[in-house]
Amino acid sequence: MHCDNIDSGIDWERQRARFPIFGSTLYINSCSYGALSNEVEAAFLAYLADRHANGSDWDNWVGHNEALRVDYAGLLGVSPAEIAVTPSASAGINSVASAMDFSGVRNKVVITDLEFPTNAQIWYAQEPRGAVVERVTASDGADLIESLSAAIDETTRIVAVTHVCYRNGEKLDIAAIGKLARAKGAYFLVDGYQAAGTMAIELASWGADFYVGGTLKYLLGTAGVGYLYARHAILDQLQPTVTGWFAQENIGEMDHTRHTPAHSARKFEGGTPPVPNIYAARAGIGILAQIGLHSIEARISGLTARIVEHAEAAGIALATPADAKCRGAMVALRCRDAGGLVDALSHENIVTSWRDGNLRLSPHFYNNEDDIDMVFAALGRHAHLVS
Repeated sequence: MHCDNIDSGIDWERQRARFPIFGSTLYINSCSYGALSNEVEAAFLAYLADRHANGSDWDNWVGHNEALRVDYAGLLGVSPAEIAVTPSASAGINSVASAMDFSGVRNKVVITDLEFPTNAQIWYAQEPRGAVVERVTASDGADLIESLSAAIDETTRIVAVTHVCYRNGEKLDIAAIGKLARAKGAYFLVDGYQAAGTMAIELASWGADFYVGGTLKYLLGTAGVGYLYARHAILDQLQPTVTGWFAQENIGEMDHTRHTPAHSARKFEGGTPPVPNIYAARAGIGILAQIGLHSIEARISGLTARIVEHAEAAGIALATPADAKCRGAMVALRCRDAGGLVDALSHENIVTSWRDGNLRLSPHFYNNEDDIDMVFAALGRHAHLVS
């Protein structure tokens, strides 16, 4: 399933009609959870119908799991053999962490202050195993690439960074960071949760060894299912100790006398896959594949630009970089009372979210220009909560 076509003639209102929530609500909170489509709802119902009809249907369910692996590979532009189907991004990162050796000189883990908590907490949890975590900050005007360049050295085992920050929408220069990691012989892991589904992914040119995420946000699926990309060239170097029966070379062998991990990225998997969520994930990714990631990226870019223009016109400070090259699909606005503002907007059937005192506006392709205009009209009505 490929997701890289572009079509400037897409009927965006027809695409919007796939999501019933817009019949009653202005939903602009995809950074938290993607809107539910008719197709994903139908996928859940198809799973339930299968349960009613067949009870146990493991051959079919394993087939869905393998089909999702292919879907993920198409989304990310990689081989299915480089994809592990996981229950969450955290599960993928934990499996990678378990394969890292921190007993020698190469024991440093470099992260940033832009990470989602899981991509920090998991690495701090490795400290009893010898890991030394260095947290790089880009605050106070510091250049993140320069700071990372100073931190990444010959003692670095892995560099683990977000692609797009969940708090403020900042998009990191993944290619530049990958080059720094590769130059020092370190592994490079990227948390793509806030990026995948909003832009074309180019893992080969970015130099990522690992890329993790899930389907509940911009991939339009649901919670409880995710992915881990592991670059083919490094697969034989690593053996995760967080494992399970779906990580074995031969799942059907059911061998309880030894551990025989798969030679593919499936070695990073664990136990029984989340079958209902796989149905939903495939439906969500299917929508993205029909539209095309380049078209979606262009659509979102136009919508976020409109948010920035409105904010600047209203004198609302941005927590997100104004430069389009340095932001993802979410724009964060600095507010006096972000929590109160989210509540006030919800009473007008406008769904948003907040982090770090900032209001998060996160359009997907299903949003339109009227949505943006209506949000800022509402912000005007609640100006005392904004500034």
